[in-house]
Amino acid sequence: MLQPKKLVLFAVIVFVLYTIITDPANAADYVQMGFEGVSDGAGAVGDFMTWVANGGK
Repeated sequence: MLQPKKLVLFAVIVFVLYTIITDPANAADYVQMGFEGVSDGAGAVGDFMTWVANGGK
C-alpha cells in the first residue's frame, strides 16, 4: 500500500505536469507568483532580523 505522503506528492506532480502541458502561459504566471512570494518573504525576514539586530528600535 502506498504511503499517504507519497500519494499526495504523486498527485501534486501529476497536477503540475498537467497544468504545464495544458496551459503553459498560466503555469509561467504561477511560477512567477511563487518566486515573488518567496522573494517578499525573504525580504520580510531580512527586515525583521535588521530590526532585531538594532535592538528592536
